[in-house]
Amino acid sequence: MSEDIAQDSSGFATRARIDTTKPHSARFWNYFVGGKDHYEVDREIGDQIKGIFPGLVDVAHTSRRFLGRAVRYLAGEQGIRQFLDVGTGLPTADNTHEVAQRVAPDSRIVYVDNDPIVLTHANALLTSTPEGRTAYLDADLYDPEAVLRAAAGTLDLSRPVALMILNTLGHVSDYGQARDLVRRLMAGLPPGSHLVVSDSTATSEGMIAASEAYNSSGAVPYHVRGVEEITGFFDGLELVEPGVVRVPEWRPDGDGSGAAAVDAYCGVGRKP
Repeated sequence: MSEDIAQDSSGFATRARIDTTKPHSARFWNYFVGGKDHYEVDREIGDQIKGIFPGLVDVAHTSRRFLGRAVRYLAGEQGIRQFLDVGTGLPTADNTHEVAQRVAPDSRIVYVDNDPIVLTHANALLTSTPEGRTAYLDADLYDPEAVLRAAAGTLDLSRPVALMILNTLGHVSDYGQARDLVRRLMAGLPPGSHLVVSDSTATSEGMIAASEAYNSSGAVPYHVRGVEEITGFFDGLELVEPGVVRVPEWRPDGDGSGAAAVDAYCGVGRKP
């Protein structure tokens, strides 16, 4: 990748925060899904992990396609017109706002991330149909109330919102804390809102080995969890069929996910 990511930042302080000497989860994932926004250090650990566990590439691609199916379901079948995407990562094709606004042009989407790399791409995210609205917040999952206050500048939090937390909760090392953060975010949203979660899971020796290799690389650690722990994020919500399943198995619609037995699970739950 060229150096223009660092140079396109809105300020010197943000540029200074970008560390290209260590792998970075958003750049690493961007490499796996075929994006362009990564450095040599990200490609090196990516290639190392491909050698340990090639299946992680399938996790990346099928998880991305799950995002599209979930958003199409929420916008098309449930009439959701507001999306709060926390930990959005680097933009590629078919971001949340693009999928939602193809179904419902008046959809409003707020992306949330506290990462300088993502911040430099904010202009790419800040696109919208004339009828809808898209915004980006430089905010932190660890402060849910601040996220909700800031999102209220774009979203009407008295109306249902889809809270999207995809491939992000593994960065919270303590499971109890991760569940509490999800609970606090959902507490600020009205009945009829939905939670969408997907994450890599400790369901094979290969995935566990890949996680250990990534975490020893100097990157911010990412913790893979058991399926029952992913299910626990939906406590108090009404799980949408088919429940918590491997990402290709959630309402497949011919998007190319296939039936790959990937080590990643997902679900969608409705707040009663």
